[in-house]
Amino acid sequence: MSSSSETGSDPRALRRSIPGTALFDGELAERGFALNAMCYSFNDAGNRSAFVAGEDDYCRKYGLTPEQRAAVAARDVPAMLAAGGNVYYLAKLAGIFGLNVQDLGALQTGRSVAEFKAMLVAARAGVDPALGGLHLGPRARQAETA
Repeated sequence: MSSSSETGSDPRALRRSIPGTALFDGELAERGFALNAMCYSFNDAGNRSAFVAGEDDYCRKYGLTPEQRAAVAARDVPAMLAAGGNVYYLAKLAGIFGLNVQDLGALQTGRSVAEFKAMLVAARAGVDPALGGLHLGPRARQAETA
């Protein structure tokens, strides 16, 4: 049994962090605006085709920084995330590269896709439906066993 009164914190703070991930906050969102806007444009098939036809020109059209353009050219998803990319927008770009969201999660955490899927299945055991599906963090689990 767990509640915010037992843990002394807001239940939203109980989410477990995933190693290798950065908190997508306002600063990161601002830094990644151009990259995310470009990725959003890939909702249109014509834009996906234009990107494939001239990748660097397409990146420049959206005003990507040199760091972002280099990450895109290298297909370096962790570098795109570090440069402000949001995984949900990057999924549009990843689709062009033949990757899916689980592939992105594996890249982000330094695991194989099979290892990443196994991690997700194992994490399911830490979900507390009473907290709206939030994961219990290590401190909350320690409080439960004390």
